[in-house]
Amino acid sequence: MKRTLVSLSLAAGLALSTLTATASAQADAPPTSNGRAKFTTPLVHAHRGASGYRPEHTLAAYRLAVQQGADFIEPDLTLTRDGVLIARHEPEISGTTNVAAHPEFADRKVTKRLDGAAVTGWWVEDFTLAELKTLRAVERLGAQRPESASFDGQFEVPTFEEVLDLREELSRQTGRTIGVIPEIKHSTFLHDAGFDPEVAVVSALTAHGLNRPNAAVFVQSFELTPLIRLDDELGFKAGLVFLVSGSGRPYDLVDQGDPRTYTDLLTPTSLKALVKDVDGLGVDKSRVIPRNADGTLGTPTALVADAHKAGLDVTPYTFRAENSFLPVDYRIGTNPATYGRMGDEVTRFFEAGVDGVFCDQPDICVKARTEFLAR
Repeated sequence: MKRTLVSLSLAAGLALSTLTATASAQADAPPTSNGRAKFTTPLVHAHRGASGYRPEHTLAAYRLAVQQGADFIEPDLTLTRDGVLIARHEPEISGTTNVAAHPEFADRKVTKRLDGAAVTGWWVEDFTLAELKTLRAVERLGAQRPESASFDGQFEVPTFEEVLDLREELSRQTGRTIGVIPEIKHSTFLHDAGFDPEVAVVSALTAHGLNRPNAAVFVQSFELTPLIRLDDELGFKAGLVFLVSGSGRPYDLVDQGDPRTYTDLLTPTSLKALVKDVDGLGVDKSRVIPRNADGTLGTPTALVADAHKAGLDVTPYTFRAENSFLPVDYRIGTNPATYGRMGDEVTRFFEAGVDGVFCDQPDICVKARTEFLAR
């Protein structure tokens, strides 16, 4: 069953300084007559919060992202041993917390198979929430993000409940409807460990009044099975987004013996089938505009047009300002940590017709959007 996504529109004649605020304030607007949102303004999703400036998936990163004008905050979700949803990029937490500095947890370091690969570290599902609350977040990319790394050790690992409470607080403070776009991480892995992340996510969103057709909510997954289950079995009414890597296969399909790759799922025929269960695509940005062999930004593909024709929105990830993440023709100087011309890169994707962008530095994307809309 198709849901109605949030709709955004801009009143004619708005001053440029109010464009972003108006877009977010209308994120809970009534559905369009055809039952699907008509995006007239590309959304800016704060990728793990303002993760270019604060350690990712912390309340401080989400708060800063909203202050910078982001429309949606993005918490990645996994589950503790006592069944609490928390915001971490992966269930293995050695790179995003100071767990290795806690001798009392030294014996928790183990090797597990995550999506078919052996990974050694400390795992969220082996800790209670109370134990995780003794840890502190750290910056994964400390050498490239010294400002963010300067906050290492200051912030707790937040629960999804705390993120949703913050969303409500920030919506009241700003007068904007701040959206939330949670990602269920490694659903197959969590089910194999005895958890049910889909039920947990629906329960949390329902408790906050966000399980409804026009709520400013999308739930995402790199696996299809949890999205189909949310749509068909669990009564989820807000938006669903299928995340698409630049290569490879969804692990749930691997686990089920289904040979389809992400590329197979993006053919026009497959997109027409996907729209029965999902509302949008969150795609590796190379799927929209690939890079040339020399590392420069290339020519847009047909994906956006094909997806729109099928009734799906397209939001590429991840836009990062540091030179090391940019096409070579958008870099400034040779220092990999120096900010290059990410705003210009983002603009190329706006020109290609995308419906939103995932950004580590939301302020740069918001500025690029404002300038793009002012043309």
